[in-house]
Amino acid sequence: MPELEARLREFLVELIRVAETRLPLDVYNALKKALEVEDNPIAKQHLEAILRNSELAAKLGKPICQDTGTPVFYIRLGEEFPLRAKIYEVATEAVREATRLIPLRPNAVNPIRGGNTGDNTGRHIPWFDVEIVPGDRLEVTFVAKGGGSEAPSTLNMALPIRGIRNVWETVLKAVVSAGPKPCPPVVVGVGIAALGEQALAIARKAALLRPLGERHPEPEIAELEEKLLDAINSLGIGVHGFGGKITALDVHIDYAHRHPATYAVGVVFNCWAIRRATGYITPDGRWEITSKHI
Repeated sequence: MPELEARLREFLVELIRVAETRLPLDVYNALKKALEVEDNPIAKQHLEAILRNSELAAKLGKPICQDTGTPVFYIRLGEEFPLRAKIYEVATEAVREATRLIPLRPNAVNPIRGGNTGDNTGRHIPWFDVEIVPGDRLEVTFVAKGGGSEAPSTLNMALPIRGIRNVWETVLKAVVSAGPKPCPPVVVGVGIAALGEQALAIARKAALLRPLGERHPEPEIAELEEKLLDAINSLGIGVHGFGGKITALDVHIDYAHRHPATYAVGVVFNCWAIRRATGYITPDGRWEITSKHI
């Protein structure tokens, strides 16, 4: 199906371009709201610069940040979509093409031998998260995950007997330890699960995919998100560590049922520059980007 493969590659290249150059509208609005709330003069100046930077990136078609991130594809694969395993190859080629065309900074480095591949692809890069769903469409969210905000991410295999206190302690310790390193204002993703890698995967999805301002559907979790957000912003770390009212734009929590003997809490940060874009392609090659951007 060469024609569908070509259309898929075209779609994914454009999805990457939109994610890298145009801030999602929910993030932009959250930053504008933060500017209204903030009263620290230095923090306000930085928020104004962030907003201006985002507007210029969209206008000029240039990356929002010099760190153009690690490429991650969240894929919902319709069980009747004609392409299956080929998607990995086409998506990887799309990353190479987008790196060349936009252009993007090469970020794929061999951790053992050193050396940069030069095209943002390599062993297990790009990273794929694939879910099989009913239907015949391929839905894709592309995320460029920044390295600076990923670095302070943490996992705590906590004592089950401490229950929900594990979440409070793990999150607040992680935020204090991270300080200005993840380029606040940040979004804090929190995952609670049985397994360590499960908790981190849930936390990363929560941080990256859920729109800012949207609460978890379960009231207890939604309340915990609000309380943790207030607690984080009371720490006074502020925009880029200069102090002020806004350290986090939001806190997103999700969970999986845990094993009685484990209580894994993962915390994943993302800086204000959330680079994500979502769209779909149909079997006849028609595609559309559905996410809203500035």
